[in-house]
Amino acid sequence: MKGRSRRVGRTARKRKRKREQSVRSVSLSHQLQYVRLMKFLHQRGFSSTLLQPALFSDTGRGLQTLQTIMPGELVVSLPESCLLTTSTVLSSYLGEYIKSWKPRLSPLSALCVFLVCERQRGEASDWFPYIDVLPYSYACPTYFSEEVADVLPAGVRRRGLEQREAVREMHSSNQEFFRTLQPVLSQPIEDVLTYEALRWAWCSVNTRSVFMSRPSSCFLSGPDSYALAPFLDLLNHRPDVQRLLLEYGFVAMNNPHSVVYVEPDLLCDILRGEKSLDQKMKFLRENHFLENLTVSSEGPSWRLMVALRLLSLPQTLYHLWRPALLGQVVDEKTEVRSSQTARTLCQQLLKDTHIALDKISQLLGQCGGPLREQLEVVRALRQEERWILENCVTALKDSVILEKETSSCKANIGAKS
Repeated sequence: MKGRSRRVGRTARKRKRKREQSVRSVSLSHQLQYVRLMKFLHQRGFSSTLLQPALFSDTGRGLQTLQTIMPGELVVSLPESCLLTTSTVLSSYLGEYIKSWKPRLSPLSALCVFLVCERQRGEASDWFPYIDVLPYSYACPTYFSEEVADVLPAGVRRRGLEQREAVREMHSSNQEFFRTLQPVLSQPIEDVLTYEALRWAWCSVNTRSVFMSRPSSCFLSGPDSYALAPFLDLLNHRPDVQRLLLEYGFVAMNNPHSVVYVEPDLLCDILRGEKSLDQKMKFLRENHFLENLTVSSEGPSWRLMVALRLLSLPQTLYHLWRPALLGQVVDEKTEVRSSQTARTLCQQLLKDTHIALDKISQLLGQCGGPLREQLEVVRALRQEERWILENCVTALKDSVILEKETSSCKANIGAKS
């Protein structure tokens, strides 16, 4: 396994060098919308920066450094006056409506309503220079059509549907409040605060907000930690952020931290017919060991192997469930069996990925426009998954061979003695 890890490391480095050599960037700082954004920020106390907006060939819009950055050097500092928070909303023309409304709105709802109303005001909005640089739509699963959602990995598809339902709930549960805002809108309320408009605002906050701990407001319900940070929110292409597609709407290829998530339902499918499977799954769930089960290019995660080790135990060894959960190696047979199960699991995931890629290729030949853009994002995710799973299957094959050779060697030593 150690030798395999080194080979994967060299491959990853070669891929990174090749990617860095092929990446191209174009400055966006002279485009009118970014000139207006910088003027807007400077008027609010933002000083010059070492960064400029740029379009990158691999990750789209981002920020580009203008010179070498030294360790410990301040890269960018954005004053609070430039942030869009619930304080901004409560002090705006919407404030009196929100403060008098019961039941109280959530901080997220307040921000979404403000963004929609400000976008409807166009250039009359104080925040127009910022809203003008926000994406018109997003490549998050919330936006995906049913055709695209069907080729997502199961876990991403489920969480994408949960996101879509959250937006629908926000839209349906606040209809009465929306109607109170008609006096401040120039168009009928049903044409402004639509589901599609709220979906855009929800994705804008979800993909671009930074965490900012704030005191809870008596006019809002729930914790308040959202802050939209113009210019700073272009710094969103971090390779160590997980679930980039789900939360940010893009896939960073050759991400050294990419993993494939394993759903509990797949474990049940792989081990269907095993005695005491239901009891073991219940035990794992009660101990929070069915969450964040993953595989990387170097093999299954520690959490996944712990779960598989417990699931591989014979029914009669109930007393070993707790030690297995603590990561203890139970016996050689269980170790070999859990490794074989992990390989079967990865092979099934790889098969599902190939099927999805074939279906994506068929759909791409039949469509264009936004649907094509969505499919391209999902294809990038599935291609990254394929690379991870192929390497994981190879690593597990090497591991099983090594374990069998070790067992055989021990048996021969025992026979000679």
